Amino acid sequence: MLLIYTHKITPRFTYITKHIFTNVLGIEITATTKIEDFIKHSGAKITYTKQALQNEFFIRSNDLLFEQGINDLEIKISNWDTVPCFFSTGERSNIPFDIFSASFYMLSRYEEYLPHVKDIHGRYPYKESLAFINGFLQKPVVDIWAFKLLDNLKERFPELEYKKRKYKYTSIIDVTTSHCFKYKGIIRTLSGIVLDTAYLKLSRVLQRILVLVNYKKDPYDNFSELIEKHKEYGVQSMFFFQYADYSTYDKNISVNNNKFKYLIKSVADYSIVSLAGSYASLNNRALLKEEKKRLSNVINRKVKGIRLRYNRVDVPDSYRDLVEAEFTEDYTMGYTHAIGFRAGTSTPFYFYDISLEVQHPIKVHPFAVHDYALADYKKEEQILNDINSLYKEVRNVDGSFISIFSNELLGNTRKLNWKKIYYKILNNFNV
Repeated sequence: MLLIYTHKITPRFTYITKHIFTNVLGIEITATTKIEDFIKHSGAKITYTKQALQNEFFIRSNDLLFEQGINDLEIKISNWDTVPCFFSTGERSNIPFDIFSASFYMLSRYEEYLPHVKDIHGRYPYKESLAFINGFLQKPVVDIWAFKLLDNLKERFPELEYKKRKYKYTSIIDVTTSHCFKYKGIIRTLSGIVLDTAYLKLSRVLQRILVLVNYKKDPYDNFSELIEKHKEYGVQSMFFFQYADYSTYDKNISVNNNKFKYLIKSVADYSIVSLAGSYASLNNRALLKEEKKRLSNVINRKVKGIRLRYNRVDVPDSYRDLVEAEFTEDYTMGYTHAIGFRAGTSTPFYFYDISLEVQHPIKVHPFAVHDYALADYKKEEQILNDINSLYKEVRNVDGSFISIFSNELLGNTRKLNWKKIYYKILNNFNV
């Protein structure tokens, strides 16, 4: 067991030390504010405060974990060997920065509470993030810091016990449009034909007709093939179905369509099915609950996980809504148009609400790759190389690598063969 002495045990301190030591490193910890208990302890121990007590392992504390609310912080990036870090400490500290405050800053999404201009969908822009500006968005720095800390602790305390974790890959399939042409209803189908004709998309008109008369398969209907490939490569997969009423940004099949219900049930027989929350459900708890209830009734089991449409996370309100709707797993933490680690980690973590100073009972599973971020790539080789770089970063810390692809993109072969690329990802990054 590792003992941590600090001058004050706060909710922030408890939250981040538990995450780093218990969740990431597999180390049993306890904390104390009593100097005599710390001195008596004969095992591994750390002092986390402003001044060292004796010649113990010492990490000089920043004020962040002992404050409340949001303050305008001055952050200067330095390096721990070759790894970017911030909240530097003095020379007396055994590591050159306050790892706990820096990790809390990243996981809590502290910067997203600060004033910023949202994009057209109300999202926090990745270009404003500390990680992007300072070139470490594609590094799970919180995990890297934790394992570097472990190396330092093992040097001082060779008897320190910890549990080694295992790398894990999860493939998420977003299903916000299950079919390109089928099951859209007469009005939407006729409107589609008229629009395609008006824009001289005659090949698309022909394709639509061939699909509607069952001569060709709908290009987005690749679910059976995807399930088989997931089995073949031994990949854990999750399918997130949008099950919402039609709106400007929500255009899936009608929730009353029996063929659509059957599709969802059949996928749920082989993979985890969760909810892709509609665009309209953001900041609408009643609608979130209704969509969750509808999907649960279709698959005849509880729906625990959710992804928000277009990754529209509005911190902290979105997570309060998800907790109120009784979701326990979220898979929205990442950027739509940039690959990397929005919260600086590849490890699932519980969301900490800074405004309320409380940890919410919802586990956040950060993703590293969203297919939208790959849309402007010109070559398959470039895509695989960039994803491989992320994979290596996650593999080095035995983290959880999550990729998100839509059945829609995988059914599109106009520029690149996305299915081929996706299957290479399944094969290369599952081990």
